[in-house]
Amino acid sequence: MPFFDFLIIGSGAAGLSAALGLSRLGQVGIVSKGRANDSASDWAQGGIAAVMDMDHDSIALHIEDTLGAGAGLCHPEAVRQIIGHGTEAAHQLIAWGVPFDRQSDGNWHLTREGGHQARRVLHSADTTGHAIESTLLRRALAEPAVQIAEEHYASDLWLSGGRCAGAWVLAPGSDRSELWSARAVILASGGAGQLYLHTSNPLVATGDGIALAYRAGAEIANLEFVQFHPTTLYRPGSAPFLLSEALRGEGALLRLPDGSAFLEHYDPRAELAPRDIVARAIDAEMRRRHLAYVTLDISAQPSTLVQQHFPAISAYCRAQGYDLTREPIPVVPAAHYTCGGVVVDAAGRSTIPGLYAVGEVSSTGLHGANRLASNSLLECVVGAAAIVVDLEGQSHLPDCPRQMPGHLTEQSATATPEIDIAVLRQTLQAGMWQAAGIIRNDESLRSASALWHELATRIGDNLYGPRPYQELRNLRQCAEILTRSALLREESRGCHFNSDHPQLRSVAADSISQRDQQGPILRPIPGAI
Repeated sequence: MPFFDFLIIGSGAAGLSAALGLSRLGQVGIVSKGRANDSASDWAQGGIAAVMDMDHDSIALHIEDTLGAGAGLCHPEAVRQIIGHGTEAAHQLIAWGVPFDRQSDGNWHLTREGGHQARRVLHSADTTGHAIESTLLRRALAEPAVQIAEEHYASDLWLSGGRCAGAWVLAPGSDRSELWSARAVILASGGAGQLYLHTSNPLVATGDGIALAYRAGAEIANLEFVQFHPTTLYRPGSAPFLLSEALRGEGALLRLPDGSAFLEHYDPRAELAPRDIVARAIDAEMRRRHLAYVTLDISAQPSTLVQQHFPAISAYCRAQGYDLTREPIPVVPAAHYTCGGVVVDAAGRSTIPGLYAVGEVSSTGLHGANRLASNSLLECVVGAAAIVVDLEGQSHLPDCPRQMPGHLTEQSATATPEIDIAVLRQTLQAGMWQAAGIIRNDESLRSASALWHELATRIGDNLYGPRPYQELRNLRQCAEILTRSALLREESRGCHFNSDHPQLRSVAADSISQRDQQGPILRPIPGAI
């Protein structure tokens, strides 16, 4: 039975940041279900939001923007804590060697995205996530105390004496999970974008950590708040490609096919309004006018600026037959970011002792009902640092068994049900897109919730079984949590818009789901603004 001081599930920016910090405290194991760089972090285009220009920006302004985007559901203390450590987190990435862009005068080149009142987004051209992920991965691979297990899948968490003491891990080519134990387990497995038929997320974003934590008994919050990115390249039959929000920050306009702009009719901030507003505006225009897409037009800006700041996007569009510098590009919204997740405190601790969560899998209270652009990478680095500080301060972490406990040695697998995994996955994704997409209603949510409950019997609940089966098992679990929470929230707020309940509740509350509850509950947020 493999043993680690710290076992991290996920190898994106959050997991690697935690691993680098924890490597001086003990042996670190990282479980990566694909290649180590298969993560949403690697796909991130925009950048990391942090106050780097005190002459034109401030921590207070960044906090104000975050609270504004969160639509009253942010936890103010969490916002202050995370944003307050933003500059420090940026400098940590710089110290690790991330090559953020500079201006000709040597100062950082900062971009502005929707919801931000100032330029504060550090970036590396339009492939910031890849720059961060590749830099952190290179350092982790060179660290003797860090062991990365690629193509391994964590199928369930293991609790011993009420404490998370490891995970069941499926090795490549095996149909039987092995128990890996640790003194502390950190979930860093990302979000659940693959719940939807149209998503900007990589194939690995199947809500694994959320489902694992829920089955173990941890609290899950606000899973109904899924942020839809307004602009992915419209290409029927092909995987969506993200067109960064930074394009609108640099002057791109959203237009109807006849060339007219329309966002100013929905929000005075127009192209710089938060993502939930922009995505709903696009969806409304597409429904009203029976459109397959709208267009994104940055052709009025100098071509040298576009090519300099967005080289990867420009090259990709050219490969698809579009010239970003000369013509409008067809775009549609797609599921992009899971704002809710595993409930954690300021130190990254979940409601289960020994279990931590960081990054998109977690619910820190930073994002509220709608994530402010480029706050996600910030949360990864700040959250990882907080976990390191907390574990460093625990001088008496319990030792975990280095041999499998006797009552587990004879544990056998039940038969994986005979189901068409690919068909059921596509059915689930299509159903989620229709019932729990950008605009929802009670009838569709109730029908979907009943379907996910019925699918539980067909899919089963087996910690053994191949990766496609485990992913379907986790997607179904997340779909059920999400739709039940969406039904409970009889209001429209941030990313969640229910046409049957367009009003806003007077009390700001988190939806809390837990395995041993009969259903989700609403818990008021102290000090919510």
